Amino acid sequence: MSTNFKRMPYGIADFKQIRNENLYFVDKTMFFEKMERAGNFLFLVRPRRFGKSLFLDMLETYYDINEKDNFQELFKGLYVADHPTPEQGEFQVLHLDFSLVGSDLDNLYENFNTYCGQVMDSFIDNYQRYYNPQIVEKVHSEKTAAGKLNIVRLEAKKAQLKLYLIVDEYDNFTNNVLNVKGQQAYHELTHGTGFYRDLFNLFKPMFYRIIMLGVSPITLDDLTSGYNIALNMSLDARFNQMLGFSEKDVREMIRYYKAVGAIGDDKTEDDIINDIKPWYDNYCFSRRSFATDPKMFNCGMVCYYMSMLIGTGKRPKSMVDPNTMTDYGKLKRLIEIDNMEEHRLHVIHEIAEKGFIYGTLVSHFPAERIMDYDNFVSLLYYYGMLTIGGVRGESLKLIIPNNNVRIQYYQYMLDEYQTIHALPVADLRNAYDGAALDGDWRPLIEFICKAYHDTTAVRQLIEGERNLQGFMNAYLTLTNYYQVAPEMEFSHGYCDFFLLPNYLTYPMVAHSYILELKYLKTEATEAEATKQWEEAVEQIKGYAADKKLRSMLHGTQLHAIVIQIKGYDLVRFDEVPKA
Repeated sequence: MSTNFKRMPYGIADFKQIRNENLYFVDKTMFFEKMERAGNFLFLVRPRRFGKSLFLDMLETYYDINEKDNFQELFKGLYVADHPTPEQGEFQVLHLDFSLVGSDLDNLYENFNTYCGQVMDSFIDNYQRYYNPQIVEKVHSEKTAAGKLNIVRLEAKKAQLKLYLIVDEYDNFTNNVLNVKGQQAYHELTHGTGFYRDLFNLFKPMFYRIIMLGVSPITLDDLTSGYNIALNMSLDARFNQMLGFSEKDVREMIRYYKAVGAIGDDKTEDDIINDIKPWYDNYCFSRRSFATDPKMFNCGMVCYYMSMLIGTGKRPKSMVDPNTMTDYGKLKRLIEIDNMEEHRLHVIHEIAEKGFIYGTLVSHFPAERIMDYDNFVSLLYYYGMLTIGGVRGESLKLIIPNNNVRIQYYQYMLDEYQTIHALPVADLRNAYDGAALDGDWRPLIEFICKAYHDTTAVRQLIEGERNLQGFMNAYLTLTNYYQVAPEMEFSHGYCDFFLLPNYLTYPMVAHSYILELKYLKTEATEAEATKQWEEAVEQIKGYAADKKLRSMLHGTQLHAIVIQIKGYDLVRFDEVPKA
């Protein structure tokens, strides 16, 4: 394998490092001119690992007056090199990243003031040639970050200097407070004379341009009376593709690495796209863009996959980047804020069981209104746990975007089930080994159905056919042997579950499965049960004969299984012979 190629910038958010070390880079500089035209005060929310920090670092480099002479060298070959905007290299840039504020929530003000003070000291040192030495010294000797800001504000205004504020992870600090400390501590921070609110009150009159990025609009709403944003870009179609990768971007990346010999001939471009698309793709950030723009890939996930592929010649053993587990933890805390989770749990279960929910995206709302239906659904969207999957009148169909996110929903449900009935993990692993490697599928179905039966303490939670499907989904995803595809369309119908083998990672898997799950109420008669079974057999025979399904088996033996459950009891399950 060749080693003379651009490295993947996985985990790197330093634009100058990427350019100086000639790492692979997807050009997003065409959005600079759109941002300048859109307004001076901009705000954008995107899920984690969508390239926010790298984009802001690139923005800082582009507008920084200290980098003006390096512009052509750093941006050579990018769109903006041939289309520079009037304000390129015209600003002193203050870049705050609130994810770097200390995590000790018992010393909130001290942590915050220390971090912001250090950034202000660095700022005045970087631009000291524009200030007299007494001002530089005055900034360094001032004890508070707000005081340092005020000194710079007055001097910059006097000298007519243009200042640009970049705030990354603007809500990280406050969301941690909300998740861990609850509503009251959060309210004290963002309302009245809270120090976080006081700092934001200084921003707008001080800076000529401001761009703020985060993962939720909650904090901004709670600060609104002191800081009015001119444009929220989060749902704006003009910026739908500003962060993340389009399929075109990903295909160009794959072609580059294949051309330089970093990806072997055993994997085609389409092989890789088909492998990653169900896991990382399908994000849409604007109602108007749904029918026109390509869906976007999570760029952090793509870089995770590609760095492993070109580094080892193999795709990652787990398609889920381990770093996303931090997102799952934050989601779990969010649901349980102040022990008021019942309504939010209902929403989570509905999404996990159906794969979608109808709602309206709210552009901003206060933390105290997080319980409102549209607000909580919107928050799941902003966190990347939902995306736009359709339009229905005034409402949007908000769907689980991909398998990476779906697993996080199922993990939450599994954790909930586990508190009621502990799962013997070793037994389940053995059952999956038998089903995947030997075709011995009965122990696996019996195991999952017994777990469903034994979790009787949550009958109201999981009662009914749709909820049974959610339970099955959660347990079926507990293996890496298969990609579980619920409700996949075959032969003009929708198969309940298709266990698609992950053949690139587990070539030893010899058996694949389609499952048709049927639910009977406890009062159903024998005749009703027989009729339902016969209908299910005919359905699954049609699915099994589908040409699309056959093309996805990769040499594995297909088993078509019908499962019938009455109430909480497994009453019948069997393999249906091929038609």
